[in-house]
Amino acid sequence: MILPWNRPRAILLLEDGTVFRGYAFAGQGRTLGEVVFNTSMTGYQEVLTDPSYKGQIVTMTYPLTGTYGINPEDMESAAVQVEGFIVKEYQNFTSNWRSDRSLADFLNEYGKIGIEGIDTRALTRHIRVGGAMRGIIATDTDDIGELMAQVRAYPGLNGVDLVREVTCGKPYRWASGQRVELDAPAWLPDAPGFRVAALDCGIKYNILRELEKAGCQILVFPAHTGPEEILACNPDGIFLSNGPGDPSAVHYVIETVRSLFGRKPIFGICLGHQMMGLALGGTTFKLKFGHRGANQPVKDLTTGKIEITSQNHGFCVDPDSLRNLPVRPTHMNLNDNTLEGMEHLKVPAFCVQYHPEASPGPHDASYLFSRFFELMEKNSSGRGARRDRPLTV
Repeated sequence: MILPWNRPRAILLLEDGTVFRGYAFAGQGRTLGEVVFNTSMTGYQEVLTDPSYKGQIVTMTYPLTGTYGINPEDMESAAVQVEGFIVKEYQNFTSNWRSDRSLADFLNEYGKIGIEGIDTRALTRHIRVGGAMRGIIATDTDDIGELMAQVRAYPGLNGVDLVREVTCGKPYRWASGQRVELDAPAWLPDAPGFRVAALDCGIKYNILRELEKAGCQILVFPAHTGPEEILACNPDGIFLSNGPGDPSAVHYVIETVRSLFGRKPIFGICLGHQMMGLALGGTTFKLKFGHRGANQPVKDLTTGKIEITSQNHGFCVDPDSLRNLPVRPTHMNLNDNTLEGMEHLKVPAFCVQYHPEASPGPHDASYLFSRFFELMEKNSSGRGARRDRPLTV
């Protein structure tokens, strides 16, 4: 094992001038991003590969990271998406029968910097008090003035469209847990299952896995795809995916969603929830330090039940902006009373801010996929006979 003090020294500089010093266990050079924290005890591979983390440097609050290595089954996209990774103590010795490489090897493969030896409790507390902020990790210099100039020149996430950087280049089919590249979008002929058109703003693979596990056919479309092209394939339902950055900057998706209301059942998750709120005429705002972790309590306002949920977002729909719109709040975060779900009152469309597909996290909210299937069954004009609706998902 390589001891931390035998690794290259690394520095984390925040935009307010705060400095944290540690050691690099993967990657070299410099990387900029918004510095945030995630409170999950496991699931670092899913965090690293979640496209919603594009543009961010992620700190894990759990102190030991790397113990179970990396495996091919837990990828949430085709690459590491975070800009940098911060842990208290990196565990170089992996112990898991599924592991095929170490966390350090994984980060090095994608040219990402990982640092350890930083007091992550102090960093997390600093972010909670001061809010998520721009920062830089560097292994090649200790010049604070030079690094601060780079931080100040970095635009951050407000008003920035990061969806363009993570969406697919052309439509593809998701089948047998894999991407199937297509010359043109097309369903499998005579295959059973509801046909779901997913708008890819940075979609997590586990969402696609859950839809397929329930018997759906899925076509995934780039975020810039117009409504008529999506409707041309005659789907039974439309899914709006998660994704990174400021939702108000992604005007083209907002317009697409607005055009799709009432034409097909719609289900949105995370950024998809924000897109639906903006398409309705609402507004979004940036949370102080966001919700990132697998332990967020959410109340279902219809049943009164509490769900422990997996979350990853830094922006939120303002419920006050929805007061005179045809929408009903359905879920609320019990930590800060922010909006976590809503449904359209006139057309079949609903969404949640959190992640019912988990990965990582609890499965309390997996029933929401069944709710989507019920909407498709009700609005499919008899085509629901293509499949038997699942009892559970």
